[in-house]
Amino acid sequence: MTMRTTARLFSVALLSLGLITGCASTDEASDTLTAAEAIAEAKAANAEAKALNYEWRDTGKVIKAAEEKLAAGDEEGALALAKKAKDQANVAIAQADAENKKFLNDNTDSSASAGSSSDRGAGGGVSSYSVVRGDNLWSISGKDDVYADPYQWPLIYKTNRDKIKDADLIHPGQVFDIDQNASASEIDAAVNHAKTRGAWSVGDTEQSDRDYLAK
Repeated sequence: MTMRTTARLFSVALLSLGLITGCASTDEASDTLTAAEAIAEAKAANAEAKALNYEWRDTGKVIKAAEEKLAAGDEEGALALAKKAKDQANVAIAQADAENKKFLNDNTDSSASAGSSSDRGAGGGVSSYSVVRGDNLWSISGKDDVYADPYQWPLIYKTNRDKIKDADLIHPGQVFDIDQNASASEIDAAVNHAKTRGAWSVGDTEQSDRDYLAK
């Protein structure tokens, strides 16, 4: 997922639960915020997530709902929604950071024995991959024997469109075909989609994904 190079991409559900729990202590200070201040903080966090191309699709809607409740005089309801939106944005930011670090670490580990992705083309060797717990398309694509480049995950998605309903949700035990003969233009299109995909959420097929598959 998610950038929704990820969902785009770790197990978002597990990541979200871990990060929201971890943020509990810092959220204690926000108990004194007014709804308007909380909404402003949610907007700032969501703007950062959007800049990283990891904005959750629903976060903007939650912020808008918070503003509507505040306008209607429901301070408590507005505050609760603002905090929810901020939590979502913080999870998205943390996921982007984690996936970028993984990408850098994987590239560092493989640089001594593997060429650059442009040297290797789309292929790393395997023709299929069996999903295990904790996998996502981003991490699978980044493996040396797959593509050695997490940004090429849309190639896996497109090749296995009949098996993957949501690019951010795959399951242990699924077996994906790995296309090792993608053309340079197909690789470029996949990488471009991974970097410009836009907001995403687990459980839904994003319109940007449908557009990519249709090409």
